Amino acid sequence: MKKIIFSLFFAVLTAGIGSIAFAQQIEKPKVVYHIDNTDNQGTKALHNISYHLDNAPDTTIIVVTHYFGYDLLFKGARDKKTNVEYAPQIAALKARGVKFEVCENTLHLRNLKKEQFIPEADFTPSGLVRITSLQNKDGFAYIKP
Repeated sequence: MKKIIFSLFFAVLTAGIGSIAFAQQIEKPKVVYHIDNTDNQGTKALHNISYHLDNAPDTTIIVVTHYFGYDLLFKGARDKKTNVEYAPQIAALKARGVKFEVCENTLHLRNLKKEQFIPEADFTPSGLVRITSLQNKDGFAYIKP
């Protein structure tokens, strides 16, 4: 009798583990892009994200900006080298499901207002805490372009 109970327990346990492994295999890929310097990362990040979605369109992508990275999301912001405005690229990526988040801690340190940002910008209380949470709690991969 003990053998039968143990066998049933083992069968249920391994079936559960198999279900978890299967769920992990079919889960959509998730990536957080970390931008803290628009001059060095802005254009490269937007291109990388676009290529990422071209090759893996089902990927969930969240861009978290802080320090001087959220300059990317200012109204009228442009690449300093090419003078190309960022907003149209960001709007196109947002239409593909990408979220763009601004760190409110840094926002307050620089005495900025939410109205200074393009409509595609969302806000998070702390950029670094958000990145950590996405990686540890939510299983996001980390990319810093």
